[in-house]
Amino acid sequence: MLRFVAEDCLFSAEQQGPSLMNALIYTKPTLIALKSHSEYSEKWVQERITEDPGILGLGDLELRDVERPQPKAGRLDLLLRDPDSGKRYEVELMLGAVDESHIIRTLEYWDIERKRYPQFDHCAVIIAEDITSRFLNVIGLFNSAIPIIALQMTAYQVDKNLILTFARVLDEIVLGAEEEDGQDPATDRAYWEQKASSASLALVDKCLGLLKELDPGLEVTYKKHYMGLTKNDQPNNFVIFKAKKKFVRVETRISSHEPWKERLEDAGISVMSVSKKSGRLVMNLYKEHLKSHVDLLRELFTASHAEQQG
Repeated sequence: MLRFVAEDCLFSAEQQGPSLMNALIYTKPTLIALKSHSEYSEKWVQERITEDPGILGLGDLELRDVERPQPKAGRLDLLLRDPDSGKRYEVELMLGAVDESHIIRTLEYWDIERKRYPQFDHCAVIIAEDITSRFLNVIGLFNSAIPIIALQMTAYQVDKNLILTFARVLDEIVLGAEEEDGQDPATDRAYWEQKASSASLALVDKCLGLLKELDPGLEVTYKKHYMGLTKNDQPNNFVIFKAKKKFVRVETRISSHEPWKERLEDAGISVMSVSKKSGRLVMNLYKEHLKSHVDLLRELFTASHAEQQG
């Protein structure tokens, strides 16, 4: 029986003198096909991921569920969660080469989970030992409309150790900032009330009230993927909104990320992420936040507006 070790143990080291790492020894790994191996099964791989989801290379994820029952559709292999953003990853695993049924199951389970829990972002993850160019092209066609990641899993034997690696052969498409590309279709308030809820739209209205204290000319503009701000019919998106059923995701452009992140979290407002690329601080606002922390939000919007004014 081979001993499983983390993939960063692919090379061994000897102690020579006072240092443990000054004599690395190159060891050529032997490729192992798990599909045809008598001792290692899909269940075994699933258990290794369950023990440490970080081996997938998708970030510091936590295990949410294993073999999760799906209504009239079998069981989802793994459900992982990003503890910071709440984003969920629906993971389907198979040994050997990917096939049509594997792709269908992955997409079906992703769709079931996102409909059951629409308050979260969801991403489908397909894992196989062999993802051929044909199937990679097929999966890539979905990726323009469905967030999906494809990981090619490889097993190696190094001495008496078994190494698993996961290479990301297809990454989730992350769309650029909608307000900057100018191509996001216009919608209206009714579209967002149906997509989210009238209660979350009321939260947007309250935020707009705070923003109008800074500039009475600001108005909300309704796009397909977000709600932005305009002034004199020109985009002025230093704050944008993405309404959900029970809360509003607010993205505020601000340079001093860390101090604001700390202040907001101390107040009980969850900061989902900080985007260095867009310069936005992303947080989830609930009804109670606009009651108990309105002064803090007003201060944040004021600082963002001042930076935007230059």
